Amino acid sequence: MSRKTLLPALLVAALTTCIAGTSVAEVRRPLGLSLEASAAKAPAGPRPVELIRAWDARRAEAWARGDPSLLRSLYNPGSVAGRRDRAMLRAWTARGLVVQGMDTQLLSVRVLAHTPTTWTLQVTDRLVGGVAMGADLSRPLPHDQATTRIVRLTRLDGEWRVASVLPQDD
Repeated sequence: MSRKTLLPALLVAALTTCIAGTSVAEVRRPLGLSLEASAAKAPAGPRPVELIRAWDARRAEAWARGDPSLLRSLYNPGSVAGRRDRAMLRAWTARGLVVQGMDTQLLSVRVLAHTPTTWTLQVTDRLVGGVAMGADLSRPLPHDQATTRIVRLTRLDGEWRVASVLPQDD
């Protein structure tokens, strides 16, 4: 397959597959971040929106560097979502491509459960930036649709890591 046909195929595959590898339905609600836990009910410790934003920034850095080891550190050992994310990154880097400027727009974060070492969140987001970069290529990624997933983060070795990512059933 030529580079001209491979890149569009990769872009479509990457954007139609969530981190867990399962497509989910578009969310039909107004844009804008909402955290559906009131300040009065918010648990002590890190705020879930801050956790997700920091995690997304570290993931974008791993993709920009083409670094599966950095990506691995964002997931719990054995995480299916982590394994799939690394496999997708390796497929891109094997073709000499990385993704620069990947930016995830959080549309909604809802707390489903929380303990001192675990957050279970309903997250609606979409990719709003990113440029596929290679030796002789610079191409913006196509527009992404909003997706909703159930994300479980756990605190491991002092870091918040993704344990699982599941599609949100409508």
